[in-house]
Amino acid sequence: MSKIILSKDHSKDAEDMRSAYCESMIEMAEKDDRIVALDADLMSAMGMKAFAKKFPERTLDCGIQEANMIGTACGISVWGKIPFAHTFAPFCTRRACDQIFMSGAYNRANVKVVGSDPGITAAYNGGTHMPFEDMGIMRGIPTMTVVEPSDIVMLKKLLPQIAETYGMFYMRLVRKDVRKIYEEGSSFEIGKAARLTEGEDVAIIASGFCVAEALDAVEMLKAEGIHARLLDMFTWKPLDEEAVLWAAKTGAVVTAENHNVVNGLGSAVSCLLAGTKPTVVEMVGIQDEFGEVGPVSYLRERFGLTAEHIVKAAHRAIERKNA
Repeated sequence: MSKIILSKDHSKDAEDMRSAYCESMIEMAEKDDRIVALDADLMSAMGMKAFAKKFPERTLDCGIQEANMIGTACGISVWGKIPFAHTFAPFCTRRACDQIFMSGAYNRANVKVVGSDPGITAAYNGGTHMPFEDMGIMRGIPTMTVVEPSDIVMLKKLLPQIAETYGMFYMRLVRKDVRKIYEEGSSFEIGKAARLTEGEDVAIIASGFCVAEALDAVEMLKAEGIHARLLDMFTWKPLDEEAVLWAAKTGAVVTAENHNVVNGLGSAVSCLLAGTKPTVVEMVGIQDEFGEVGPVSYLRERFGLTAEHIVKAAHRAIERKNA
């Protein structure tokens, strides 16, 4: 059962998400000797050197061989280990997709694939490293569970669930500079969206860093007399259909994602509603483009991923609803 305690302060967290990831991995490994960490020459970037020092026998740096890393992870999972295999999100989804599909999902393996620097958070690494399609790729693979924690509190709660649940997982996460959304004491259930605000005029379904932007948008809309209900849809697959239908009761839905709207969260929501409860949907996200180099602040504006863009989308959705 989820317990949501919203933070009153949505400023940038003092801790990096990668540090929280390493700390949580160490805590899990201390309790369960099946936990293994694999990387593709990015252990420093992911902040996993502390794990490697504490558990050298359970750390595999496979080098810049992402497909080989996934194959290795799938192999050791067959022997009863619980491997968490990390690299930058485009490399573990685009480059190693066949290994995830064949050696992992098709083989009923138990591998937790972790892709960092999703979407525009790849920043100065530019378009080649900027995955706008990773969640869509993974969502299309049978048996995959696909998640995106929106802050550090959520990440720490989800990791043990991921470790304890047999099967293939894909989790994307921002390495640095995430905003606070939840307070300690919150709890989350994979497959169940977090319902953050109530409202009857419009609903916003957001994921990842767009949740913090959506919280800002809710306050901006409230100042205009528009009341929005907000969902943190941190699990993309399986999608919380009950929560989406709850959002659709407003008659106007806005999705917000750091991802291509093609085969992304907006597509998943729209596909469900088209077959169950046809509803006006506006999608805030990457509009089928490639990424580019720049600071995240610039890229948010460039690709329309700000609270202001969510507000504008809410206005369009309400106008269409009332037309």
